[in-house]
This record gives sequence, C-alpha cells and structure tokens, in this order.
Amino acid sequence: MSHTWKFFLAGGFDQVRIDTAADLVNLKHLDQKLWVALSCPTTGVEFDASTLALLDSDNDGHIRAPELLAAIDWAATRLDDIKVFEQKLGGVPLAAIKDEAVAAVARGLLKDGETLVTVDAASAAEAEYSARALAAWEAAGASARPLGDATAAACAALAAVKEKLDDFFVRCRLAAFDARAEDAMNASDDSFKALATAPLHNDHAEIAALPLAKVGAGATVPLGAGIDSGINPAWAERIGALREAVVVPLLGARPGLSESDWLAVQDQLAVFTVWQAAKPAGLPPEAEAVRDLERLARYVRDLLTLANNFVAFRDFYTRQGKATFQIGTLYLDGRAAELCIAVNDAGKHAALASLSRICLVYCDCARPGAKQTIAAAFTAGDADQLMVGRNGVFYDRQGRDWDATITRIVDHPISLRQAFWSPYKKLARMVAEQLQKLAASKAGAIEGKLAEAAAGAVKKVEAPPAKPPAQQAAVSTFDVGKFAGIFAAIGLAVGAIGTAAASVVTGMLGLKWWQMPLVIVGLMLLISGPAVIVAWFKLHSRTLGPILDANGWAVNARARINIPFGTSLTQMAKLPEGAERALTDPYAEKEKPWKTYGFIIIVLFIGLAWWTR
Repeated sequence: MSHTWKFFLAGGFDQVRIDTAADLVNLKHLDQKLWVALSCPTTGVEFDASTLALLDSDNDGHIRAPELLAAIDWAATRLDDIKVFEQKLGGVPLAAIKDEAVAAVARGLLKDGETLVTVDAASAAEAEYSARALAAWEAAGASARPLGDATAAACAALAAVKEKLDDFFVRCRLAAFDARAEDAMNASDDSFKALATAPLHNDHAEIAALPLAKVGAGATVPLGAGIDSGINPAWAERIGALREAVVVPLLGARPGLSESDWLAVQDQLAVFTVWQAAKPAGLPPEAEAVRDLERLARYVRDLLTLANNFVAFRDFYTRQGKATFQIGTLYLDGRAAELCIAVNDAGKHAALASLSRICLVYCDCARPGAKQTIAAAFTAGDADQLMVGRNGVFYDRQGRDWDATITRIVDHPISLRQAFWSPYKKLARMVAEQLQKLAASKAGAIEGKLAEAAAGAVKKVEAPPAKPPAQQAAVSTFDVGKFAGIFAAIGLAVGAIGTAAASVVTGMLGLKWWQMPLVIVGLMLLISGPAVIVAWFKLHSRTLGPILDANGWAVNARARINIPFGTSLTQMAKLPEGAERALTDPYAEKEKPWKTYGFIIIVLFIGLAWWTR
C-alpha cells in the first residue's frame, strides 16, 4: 500500500506507468477505476496464445483483472528475485527460481554454462514428459485388456446393464432373507393392469421399470434367447449383448448368470476401467513441476508486456511499439493505416464501433488457405477515394501480405482540411452530375429526333404523303413558336446570370482594395464554416473504446484519439528525403490559356457593370 505510483498523460487521461517489477506486483493495490481495461479477449489479439490460455483460468475466452492479478501473485511467490519481470528475458533464470521442485527440473534442462530456461525449452520439456506419460500408459494397457481389442466393447455392454443387474440381485437377496418379500419384489397385478390399456412397445418406460426377471431366493438371470427366455422384453437386447460380449468370452456358455458370476466378470473387467481412468490428460502428477516451470517462464517473459496493454495502453499511446489489438497495417489509397483490428462480424462490430466517431474501413482479407476480416481506422487525408470494392494490401504482424477488399465504410470526418473543402467538392460533384444528366438527356433527345427524321425520310421516299397547304402552315407555325420559346428562355437565363454577375462585380468594385480579400475569406468561411465546426467537434470526440468494446474488450477509460495523435496513426505517402524529382511530364495535357480567359471575363464583367450602372 506504500508503493508510489507514476502516471503519464496520453489520450486525454492519466495512465499508470508499469515500468518495474514493483509496479507489477503492486497492481492488486491500484484502484481498478484507474485501469484502462478490465477485460480483454484471448482471440483477435497479437499475443502468445499459450500464455493467454494459462491466464484464462475459467476458459471463457476472456482475461479479466482477477485472473491477471492471480497470475502475477502465482509467479511472484515462486521467484527469489522479482526484478526478472522487468528485464525483458525470454524465460526464467535458474537463480531466480524459489520453488525447489521447479528449480530441479530447470537444472535438468540446462546445459553447461546456461543459466536461463527459455519458454521454448520449458514447452519442449512439457511436451516430452507428456509423450513419456502417454507411452507408459499405453504400455500398461497390454495387461489391462483381458479380452484384447474386444475389452472396450465388453465394458460398454457391462455398463449398459450394471444398475439393472445390481437391482435384480438385491431383490433376490431380500427374497432369501424373508419369503414374504418375494411377492413384493416381483411385479404386482396392478402393474400389469396399468399396462393393459396403453399402447406398448419394447422400449416402453413402464415395462423397463419392471424387474429384470422373476425374483426369487438364489435366482439367476436367464441368458437364453427367444421370447420365452424369461427376461424383461425391454432388457432382452442388452442382456443378449452382455452374454455375447462378456459372459461367454470370460466364463463360457451357461443358461443363467448367478450373482457370483456377475461379481466375477466385474472383477475381471475392473482392471481395464481403472487403466482407462488413468489416461494422462497432460503431465503425470510427478511431473507437475515441469508444467509449473513452463508457466513461470511464460509469466516472467509476458506479464509486464500484457499489463502495459491491459492496465495501461502504453504501447499504443507512446507509439514505441504495437499494441496487442493492432494486428497489422493496411496500405490503400496512398496511405498506411496502422490501427487495424480483427473483426468477426463487420455488421455487428460497426453498430457499436460507429460511436467512436472514427472513419472505419472494413476489409475482407485473403491469402492462400486463409481469410479474415479487419477494421482499419483512417485518421489522415480524406475519404474521396474510399469506396466499397477498392482493393489494397494488408500486412499482418508476421509480415505476411493479404489481398484486402473494402466491404463496408463507417463514414466520419477524417481531417479539418477535408471538412473545409467538402462543400465545394459536393457542389462540384452535384454540378458535374447535373451536367452529365442534362447532356445525356439532350443526347438522347437528339438521337431520338435523328432516328425519327431518318424514319420519316424513308417513309417519304416510299410513299410521300401530300399535305394540305393549311396543315403545312400549321406545322411550320408550331415549330417556329417552339424554338422562339426556347430562345426566349435561354435569353432570360443568360440575362439573369448576367445580372447576378454584374451585381457581384459591382459590389466588389464598390469596395476598397483591402476589403476585397476579407469579403472573399468571409464568403469561404460562410460556406465551409458549418462543416468545419461539425468536423471539429467530431474529431475532438473520437475515442478508441467502442472499437475495442465491439471486439469483446471492456475498456474502462475514455481513450481519446485527438487530431495530432490520430494523424500519426495513418501515414500519408511522401517522397523520401533527398529524392530528386523531375517536374516535366511528357504526357501532360496542353496548358490552356486560362489567364487570357480570366482577363477577358473580368473585362466583360467590368463593362457589364458600367453599362448597368
């Protein structure tokens, strides 16, 4: 309780520093409200799976705070020197082991001059001991099979009728004890009367509940076959299996099974049952120290690292390494997204992860013989070219490359720059779409008229119709009026545009020179300001919690991802330092005289403004 804690500020909240062995063993005294997470899954994280399996004492697929603390205490009590926790070793040094049984096993594994029992060496030793135990068990089985390969089937046949046979012979003993008990131990008349009105079959429960055979002092279980064998019909098949698999092979053929015979066959098969129960699930009891050695080696190597990805997210927020939940890097659209996590169901994950206010791109990743789904956070650049169906490459923590295809996008602002230009981009896209629709509509109309004209010409050639002069005049009049209306509409539109433009130019010319830039900046802020404000609030409320919670974590803190930190999680493409760059593009489009066009437009606007006063 007197331990002095140190904290560091990252992600907008205080996180405990776990630098020393003393920090680690005193975690049980740290208020869990100060822990960043209280539970993490055993899958979908980059951590040794065998260590996580040892920590997961209840095998529920999650590591919780009590399990981590119990592992720390277990390891600390078996060490003479807990400082080995902070030395980043690949196992446990012999000199640090307090438990004498574990130390003895460790000495047997080490070669001359070696002082460290590595995790690999301890794991190999456990596997070797397990193999030895299994081989010894198999060897003992030779004398435990009185019927050879048929012993297992015989034991199964015996187990199927054991309870019923024990019941029968107890009833017979009661009949021998007192003759008055014989009638009571057999089925009563009322039992048979109750069966008389029901539809019956051999497996009927009430038939099976009747005694196995006729009970009497010194009675035997009939072993004959056929409907007149004297065996309860519900048990006839199982008693027949007992006769063929057990009685005949062990005792020889006989008409009935006495109680002494029944005890004899049980005794002969008991050795097999005992041998089966002794099958080693892992190490034999005498080799428990080997198991403890592997556990101790793993805990010495891994517990401090796990604590810094559980109690604190030091590896994530200090950017000195990868956090356990970061499973790789996605390269797509000229960017490298480093915050990538494993996902089982993109739909379910996105429902909660969208609350993080982070732009998430879900990708199906595949390589020969393997598939997985990831969610990648894009925290720099823009989302203009992020769309379902685009392909990228995902590199996992082992350096393997996966083909990645976008399947889903959770859209949120990526940067303030994107938010500032988004209204103009949306306007440009809208205008382009409308122009494309208009052009397509006009092109379709023209093509239709051309087709109609061509068809009309063909008809005229085939049979030119003669129209009355009055009808021809009406058609001509209609066409002229139609086109006159179109021209008038175009003139009105041009006039309106010209008037609006003239008003803008007139207003601008009425300003002083230093006021013009302020007006332009004000207009831009008026257009882009709302989008930037909304994006600012969203970018400052981004948090890691929902992304991990959707994956089974229990994040206990508001783990914020602010703008500078978020920008560092997505690397933009840039030329290497000192690289040479040629500025001449041999395939560049011909440069348009935009300056000349602009000058002409300005002169026209000024003239229009002067003309309209």
